[in-house]
Amino acid sequence: MLTPREPLLTGHDQFQRLVQEHSQYSQRLESLTQKRYLTDDEKLEEVRLKKLKLRLKDQMQSIEHQIQGHSA
Repeated sequence: MLTPREPLLTGHDQFQRLVQEHSQYSQRLESLTQKRYLTDDEKLEEVRLKKLKLRLKDQMQSIEHQIQGHSA
């Protein structure tokens, strides 16, 4: 059985791009959190990445809601 997100991952280019970007930001955040100390620039980058991830998540949820609305 497919989860609601799986068809989007295979058939929706914009959704795929958002997921990929979200993953890249997550990986970069993970590398920052592994450090014991962050420089001021790294702290700013961490905040910026968290905001970008939230924005992408909102966009992905919006696409999911649009698709669910069309299929209902």
